[in-house]
Amino acid sequence: MADIFDAALRFQGEVFSKDKALYQRLARDGQSPKALVISCADSRVAPEHITQAGPGEIFVCRNAGNIVPPFAQMNGGVSSAIEYAVVALGVADIVVCGHSECGAMKALRHPASLDPMPNVKAWLKHASAAQSIVCEAYPPDIDEAEACRALSMENVVVQINHLRTHPSVAAKLARGEVRLHGWYFEIETGTIFAYDGETGRFEPIHGDRPAPVAVGPARPAAPLSIAAE
Repeated sequence: MADIFDAALRFQGEVFSKDKALYQRLARDGQSPKALVISCADSRVAPEHITQAGPGEIFVCRNAGNIVPPFAQMNGGVSSAIEYAVVALGVADIVVCGHSECGAMKALRHPASLDPMPNVKAWLKHASAAQSIVCEAYPPDIDEAEACRALSMENVVVQINHLRTHPSVAAKLARGEVRLHGWYFEIETGTIFAYDGETGRFEPIHGDRPAPVAVGPARPAAPLSIAAE
């Protein structure tokens, strides 16, 4: 804690003084982030650091396993953050970011390890579809490291699908006002893989072409003429 305290003092004395005008503007004008990033709470995965975002640039929601519970009437912190980011802040993009060596995904592979943590065990049930996919659609002889990597990526896709059940997100997608992205951050190499909704694959992002989008703006399913009937 002493190191954290010293860092906070350095922030006040060194960092804040350089960015004082920025913080004063943010306090006066409020925030207007362009994206919501839902990432794992893992201390090795810092969305602001990965995206090199400054204060006020991205809205971040972190939890064990980068989980997005399907929409329900029961209130929850993740659901509230999504609703606030989409409705109040008007973010144009939502990123679900998983990562390599994810402890939550490893625990999902070994359920007994979660017995001393009943809250975590219940929380990770929101990723059970991803575990079923890896168990039933991947080779039975896949090694544990590759299975965990596959599980982390499949979990990102599952959570994107959960995102679409949230009314605020569904409405914005239908109006063409939001896009959904799936990322996998490889800690050991710094590589970011993005999920391409058209190919159904994760691909490394490159500066010479646009990053793939998981779910782009949609259209209302019924003919527009139905409104006149």
